[in-house]
Amino acid sequence: MFPLPEPMRLALAAAREAAEAGEVPVGAALVCEGRVVAVAANAPRALRDPTAHAEMRVIREAAATLGRERLDGCDLWVTLEPCAMCAGAIAHARVARLYYGAPDPKGGAVEHGPRFFAQATCHHRPEVYAGIGEREAATLLRGFFAGRR
Repeated sequence: MFPLPEPMRLALAAAREAAEAGEVPVGAALVCEGRVVAVAANAPRALRDPTAHAEMRVIREAAATLGRERLDGCDLWVTLEPCAMCAGAIAHARVARLYYGAPDPKGGAVEHGPRFFAQATCHHRPEVYAGIGEREAATLLRGFFAGRR
């Protein structure tokens, strides 16, 4: 078994922080030109913002850090398959590559549900790589929700 790439390790660490804060454990990291420019965790409850998903937060932070709204050539690493809102933001930001850990058959929109990037109305499609850190991300999510049932 190979060690996880640094961006996924950072995303998983952010997901653990989210869980400790009572948020759904999802984390994300954005890499541009080989450098991690942003890391974020889910925070809808803490921020009282339904759009404060890890992907949205990391895209906002990276855009501010880089001083541009388009993240051409950048890679997004996230622990869970993005929802439709986040997939839309990924497309609008022109993220080049999306790496995600666990699939989300209920709320995912990349390989499940609406399959956002496959729609004719989607103007930008990142390369998608699924299953990186899947076991670790799924374990975090199962543990979080088991403690709430």
